[in-house]
Amino acid sequence: MSSYADVIFSGGPVYTADAAGRRMVAATIEDGRPADTVAVAGGKIIAVSAADDGEVRELKGPATEIVSLAGRALLPGFTDAHVHPAFAGVTMIACNLIGAETLDDALGRIKAYGDAHPELEWISGSGWRMEWFDHGTPSRRQLDRVTGGRPAFLLNRDGHGGWANTRAFELAGFDARTPDPADGRFEREADGSLQGTVHEGAADLVGAYVPKPSFDERLAGLLLAQQHMHQRGITSWQDAIVGEYLGSQDPLPVYLAAARSGQLTARVRGALWWERGRGAGQIDDLLGRRETSRVGRFRTDTVKIMQDGVAENYTAGMLEPYLDSCGCQTTERGLSHVDPQELRESATALDALGFQLHFHAIGDRAVRECLDAIESALAANGRNDHRHHIAHLQVVHPDDLPRFAELGVTANMQALWAAHEPQLDELTIPVLGPERAARQYLFGDLLRSGARLAAGSDWAVSSANPLRAIHVAVNRSLQGSSGPQAAPFLPAQSLTPGEAFGAYTIGSAFVNHIDDVAGSVDLGKLADVIVLDADPIAGQAAEIGSAAVLGTFIEGEAVYRSPSL
Repeated sequence: MSSYADVIFSGGPVYTADAAGRRMVAATIEDGRPADTVAVAGGKIIAVSAADDGEVRELKGPATEIVSLAGRALLPGFTDAHVHPAFAGVTMIACNLIGAETLDDALGRIKAYGDAHPELEWISGSGWRMEWFDHGTPSRRQLDRVTGGRPAFLLNRDGHGGWANTRAFELAGFDARTPDPADGRFEREADGSLQGTVHEGAADLVGAYVPKPSFDERLAGLLLAQQHMHQRGITSWQDAIVGEYLGSQDPLPVYLAAARSGQLTARVRGALWWERGRGAGQIDDLLGRRETSRVGRFRTDTVKIMQDGVAENYTAGMLEPYLDSCGCQTTERGLSHVDPQELRESATALDALGFQLHFHAIGDRAVRECLDAIESALAANGRNDHRHHIAHLQVVHPDDLPRFAELGVTANMQALWAAHEPQLDELTIPVLGPERAARQYLFGDLLRSGARLAAGSDWAVSSANPLRAIHVAVNRSLQGSSGPQAAPFLPAQSLTPGEAFGAYTIGSAFVNHIDDVAGSVDLGKLADVIVLDADPIAGQAAEIGSAAVLGTFIEGEAVYRSPSL
């Protein structure tokens, strides 16, 4: 066996996790100097050193590839702890509204897609934004004008609602007499007829009528999404819904096919979808899916439970009622998709069977219900290393902040949302009121309370780019924003660059149970690393979002490489 390195990265700052596994810090060598060189052999890191170190010179062989950092930073690859690549990939090859700037832009995309695909029975896709519409609710008539009589159904970018045209409702047999499902709502016009917007479970009912993409299309979508994520420095992720949701197909067969063929280059942990309404009767199915899904770099040792909806449509679970457009208190407190008592019982059963629990909780009541469920599970089963986590955490009651550290629950943040932008300012803050609006995305308070942070994008809900999210976590404003959006949103909740990068690397690796092999640049760990075009940790905080990934390496092999590297 050769004693030479396969790859040597040299000539730039190297970052790794601190001893507590919470932050990114500059790597140093034994004499205290900063490391600027990393050697890799057999997919693992065999040296973290300095270019003038004799050990490094001895590792350079005739076939060793030298990657010149030229002052650019080397970091562990990003792990996205909450993302939907299988769904996003299908969206990318369907009618894709992600990135549309205005309603006119979106309507133009819909018409162009329909004109380009006359063979399709339905026009379907995703990505519209609530702030384009009065009260965040699009009308079927707007969609009728650009769909030429064909049925059309497009999901909101956040996955909690849909937009249907008149023909879609007709084919589904839904009209003014159709009752709202228990877990959702049809928006209605003054006469009771269906308006066009469908929330939560109502979107699921309509989505069930949309023709499904073929297996080959879904596989192509997953691989396209994987490429998209690798280009943004993501080497591992947790897919937050492995199951059927809002009419989408279960991505598990596609993941398994990609894992068996070796096309799945990322390390992926799938979160098996907890079907609300089925209760404990689905646990045997989940056990079976877990046992048959350990293939290559893919595992499904997690269960995802969505406890509430989103604040903009009054479905996020709140302790106190929402406000109306006049600032008056309503009777609406949002949804608990799973009855709190049932949630505690189910969490206890799943925890006893070794499942990690991954919760969706937006409202403060939903957050508390999830914490209560974990507390019940630990009281019944004892402490363990399952690494339960709660994602989103838009509104958290102050009394619940210390419970994360006390219960060992990781706060899984989607930091890109913690900035002034139209949906937050125009649709969310007014229905929350000033007191609750000041308790949004409390990442700084959570960290100071002792909580461990992980980070994810929720792509295709928002951008998959970790650098954009880290920029917001540090600056509490969007990169490149101007006007009112440039003002920091609750700046006391900012993280330092090291803390934010730590959440997206070692923090999320911890959640995915891979922190023993990835998430930091250390001897013996897998060489899942990235090269950035700058040093955003030591550089100006205002420039973090302008940084770019030049190369992404998994076990030392490039899965993405810019021509400039």
